[in-house]
Amino acid sequence: MFQSFEVTSTPQFGRDRVGQLRASFEALGIDAFLVPRADEYNGEYVPAGAERLAWLTGFTGSAGIALITHSQAIIFVDGRYVTQLAEQVDSSVFTGGDLVNEPPHVWIPKNGKQGMRLGIDPWLHSGADVRRLEKALAEIGGTLVILPHNPLDRLWTDRPAEPLGAVVIQNVAQAGTLAKDKIAMIAADLAKKNAAAVLIADPSSIAWIFNIRGADVPHTPHPLARAIIHAGGKAELFLDKRKTSIEPEAYLAQICVQLPPSSLDERLAAVSKDGRRVMIDPDVASYALADIIRKAGGEVVEGADPAKLPRAVKNRVELNGSAAAHLQDGAAMVEFFCWLSQEKPGTVTEIAAAEKLEAVRASVGQNMQNPLKDVSFDTISGAGEHAAIMHYRVTVDTDRTINAGELFLIDSGAQYINGTTDITRTVGI
Repeated sequence: MFQSFEVTSTPQFGRDRVGQLRASFEALGIDAFLVPRADEYNGEYVPAGAERLAWLTGFTGSAGIALITHSQAIIFVDGRYVTQLAEQVDSSVFTGGDLVNEPPHVWIPKNGKQGMRLGIDPWLHSGADVRRLEKALAEIGGTLVILPHNPLDRLWTDRPAEPLGAVVIQNVAQAGTLAKDKIAMIAADLAKKNAAAVLIADPSSIAWIFNIRGADVPHTPHPLARAIIHAGGKAELFLDKRKTSIEPEAYLAQICVQLPPSSLDERLAAVSKDGRRVMIDPDVASYALADIIRKAGGEVVEGADPAKLPRAVKNRVELNGSAAAHLQDGAAMVEFFCWLSQEKPGTVTEIAAAEKLEAVRASVGQNMQNPLKDVSFDTISGAGEHAAIMHYRVTVDTDRTINAGELFLIDSGAQYINGTTDITRTVGI
């Protein structure tokens, strides 16, 4: 199984952990601290060791941010997670906030105390995030404090280690375009913009540019890595060699220089010297990375990730692969619903249905010689009242039978080597 239905939330620890965090404020010189769901790569899916929001609060949704002050602990979520938030956190400690209509940078000018000193981990917030927060704090005479370390990481003593998911090559038979041609395209664009280099900070762009796939985070096959591509065509990939076996390492050696992630700061500073222009996407790259460029004397040139649009424009090979993946996934869905229609109502649970669908996908993939690599997200399997809950995630605690006269919703997807699927169906039982 590529997913678990166990309860992972730990709301019982919220009060104590928030208390420990607040106890660190004085030494850090702050009045409040922001805890985003995102990791250092600004991803939706994050490795276990980056689940800081869940560790602190108990909330495990894929989007959210907590603002902890001396007197308040607010978790901002969107409409998908209002119900989940109420179920997962200690309501005597935390209150809910509106991530869409009143996120922290909107809430602070209205509710923050005058002169607030708000601390952040600069690796967990983008440059665009920082600008919004600085503007919000200025309205109340406050200050954004860039912290040298994340206080939660010192409190979280059994924090899981960084992931070392194996990297594999995405052959040109699936990718349709050689990695060296993608690098050359980006380098040519840099030359036109009179930029010395670009920092690629999005792991999905890394996977696309270098034609590789990873296994560092749940359900998204990209490696946690960054890259610097130079206007002259040289590419430096900051990817832990413990993730690459002999074949991927030899492949990468033909198109780039593979360096340890720990050397990124030094290399980025070197590229930025003498006022050189370095491109960076302010909506993706962490503030800490832009700060390295500036402190080294470089000029930060803000712009969209140069791989973002090209990777969305699929070539003929990718289109054919996606079509084939959806046909295969469609066959699995038909087989699943055929099975469900033959089962007696009231005998199949939400978890059993999700497990069956994953098993059918795996079986069909084996028969078609295109294996199921992962699910593309945790299956939303909801019957009756659960079908009405946005982003409902069934657990062993909430699991129930699918009964006659009810609606059953199943929202699921799969990862295959040739494509990703996402399909939602609602049926009457």
